[in-house]
Amino acid sequence: MAATAANRRPSIPVAPRDWLGAIWAAVAAFGCYFCVYGFRKPFTAGGFAQSSLGGLDFKTVLVICQVAGYTLSKFLGVRVIAELDPRRRIALLAALVLVAELGLLGLAVIPFPWGAAGLVLNGLALGLVFGLVLGLLEGRQSTEALTAGLCTSFILADGVAKSVGTWLLTQGVPERWMPAAAGGLFLAPLALFVAMLARVPPPDAADCAARSERSPMDRATRWSFLRRYARLLAPLTLLYLLVTVVRSVRADFAPEIWRSLGEAAPPALFTRTELWVALGVLLANGAAVLIRDNRRAFVLSLATCGVGVALLGCATLGRDRWGLSPVQSMVLLGLGLYLPYVALHTTLFERLLGMTRERGNIGFLMYVVDSVGYLGYVAVMLLRNLSARPWDWLAVLEQSALVTSGVGLLCIAACALALPRDRHTTTEPRLAAAPEGQSAPEVPPR
Repeated sequence: MAATAANRRPSIPVAPRDWLGAIWAAVAAFGCYFCVYGFRKPFTAGGFAQSSLGGLDFKTVLVICQVAGYTLSKFLGVRVIAELDPRRRIALLAALVLVAELGLLGLAVIPFPWGAAGLVLNGLALGLVFGLVLGLLEGRQSTEALTAGLCTSFILADGVAKSVGTWLLTQGVPERWMPAAAGGLFLAPLALFVAMLARVPPPDAADCAARSERSPMDRATRWSFLRRYARLLAPLTLLYLLVTVVRSVRADFAPEIWRSLGEAAPPALFTRTELWVALGVLLANGAAVLIRDNRRAFVLSLATCGVGVALLGCATLGRDRWGLSPVQSMVLLGLGLYLPYVALHTTLFERLLGMTRERGNIGFLMYVVDSVGYLGYVAVMLLRNLSARPWDWLAVLEQSALVTSGVGLLCIAACALALPRDRHTTTEPRLAAAPEGQSAPEVPPR
């Protein structure tokens, strides 16, 4: 089926495991998801202080609405992304981005406070986009490098999107129109990168032999996979939940956090700090592509997660005890958050499928942990709404980072203990039955 799909659309003349194809695919994925953030994050640069709803400032309402949409999309994605026909990815991606922009226009034109529902629609649409892009990159010998570039896009784009939103406000664009205006700026470049993604061919035979063939997963296959690897997936899910909550607080309330740190937070500050974070994460996680053995790469990625959660504690304590500047502290905090966050996207699930030879796809696993992660963030937002006093977001960030550092190290230790010791049990091929009259292909263990 993959070969048929490739024949139906033009493709670049080399496979993505070759350097030219890999550069093409990496640029396309990076650019696509970078532009997607132009529809997601610029609104957080606004204060929306003139309006409130039920005692809440309107910005908090907007954050809750978008996160609620994202959370719904993650639960939908467990099935939609897992079962999706690969040939439909590009068309669905384009449609979802247009729906996201429609939600931003709803915020601008629908009277207060009902325009906030546009952020629910925005989050619901954008929450499925990452799985579509990831599905085009997984199952290749170059997957870690490609997905590291993809994840670097949302680290860097988070700061750039806030910078764009802040710049539009300085140009006199009203706060309610600013998110839609920012999205409009990103439409044309996004169309170019989506067109590039449409020309990326599927994994070839060598990729499938090294990493296992990736295929849609029906309900029975999904439940069977979760039962077999529950002891490994449970601590990874808890780790992801904690990291997602801290990462979301740091991203959504960045202007407030910087002001508490004594910084004016000009537009360029968001981009400058995230650039260093993106570079460190890209090098640390992308290097896993150099390791051919799937089990060894999995273990090394767990160690990378350990370094990341340890950095969370160091960055939080370092500002008061070791004299770290606010910029140094925020950069180290970002690096500590994104090392484990990106490791799950780039290596852990990719190599888990590779070493077990399970039939399936990363999208399913990512949307399982994402649904739990965003549900946790929704719970935090609801708890904040029940609080009698306004929250100090800097204190929330630092306290949650310390908890994540301690509990995260325990989660990583639990994952290491749950990893099967017998290499044959983790490399035995699990392939679909061959068509009648044909023998099943031999796939060497890795």
